[in-house]
Amino acid sequence: MKINNDLVALRAPEPGDVDALFRHENAPESPDATLTCAPVSRRMLERYVENYSADIADTGSLRLMVVAADSGRTVGSVDLYDHNSRDRRAYVAIYIEESARRRGYGLAALGLLCTYASETLGLHQLAAEIAVGNAPSRGLFAKAGFKTCGRLRSWLRTGRRYSDVIICQRLFFN
Repeated sequence: MKINNDLVALRAPEPGDVDALFRHENAPESPDATLTCAPVSRRMLERYVENYSADIADTGSLRLMVVAADSGRTVGSVDLYDHNSRDRRAYVAIYIEESARRRGYGLAALGLLCTYASETLGLHQLAAEIAVGNAPSRGLFAKAGFKTCGRLRSWLRTGRRYSDVIICQRLFFN
């Protein structure tokens, strides 16, 4: 199955993606973008890719790599997680490498993911948790049709400081 448009393609992780995943998981510019408290090793990511399952119903999550159509270079990744099959919903997260930002890749990938989630997976909605100070991400999700529906106070901790999270949601009427 192809998931692509003129700007990007989404595909399952492959062994050659370990270095890109390593950069994404350990990106210093976005400590609030991951739930891990420690660095992720290449070996951990190699095992993840070796055992990858694209069955969201089985694993509760789905990761797809974002590949630029013009160069074939992996520029990011998108994740569906906390999948709930009964209520047909999931959370979404996206990471675009700093060198590839502001080129439309994030919006194109998020649009493809929404179409895939709605039409192929039959989801009714997606939600995202975005740090209140992450204006670029908030703008991206707004452009992709997500509406702000809530705020979680003191949700993220960095050192001794806490910050709020905005919850955004996109409903699909299928």
